[in-house]
Amino acid sequence: MDLRDRINTALKQAMKDKDQRRLATLRLINAAIKDQEIARRGTEDTAPLSDAEIMAILARMTKQRNESVRAYEEGGRLDLAERERAEIGVIEEFLPRQLDEAEIATAIDRAIADTGASSIRDMGKIMGKLKERHAGQMDFGAVGGRVKARLG
Repeated sequence: MDLRDRINTALKQAMKDKDQRRLATLRLINAAIKDQEIARRGTEDTAPLSDAEIMAILARMTKQRNESVRAYEEGGRLDLAERERAEIGVIEEFLPRQLDEAEIATAIDRAIADTGASSIRDMGKIMGKLKERHAGQMDFGAVGGRVKARLG
């Protein structure tokens, strides 16, 4: 079952369970996917979104909500922060398990070894290898700094 089917199955189940919070989040996910497909209509690429592209959308949604949680906590709006955390929980059900710090370090070392990288100029190769192997399993914005530190 592909990712889109899993999301739609979960949406139907949330409707049956009358779980309004979960249903709202799943509808937001579907809307984000549809928005991306509509944006692609003007280009030559009219194929449906792949699982990797959907995972990228979900990762972006999670990142946005994490930023909102921080902002709400700083503003003293713990009720809104908790709602965002609940949405993150639903979204993360469809993402692969996130790598821990040790696994990220191992993945970086392996990518450096596989690409034969020796300087900061090889960073693109390393990031490409990491994205190919670990899509949706790590925050590549944060990993970029760690790669630079290893190469620098």
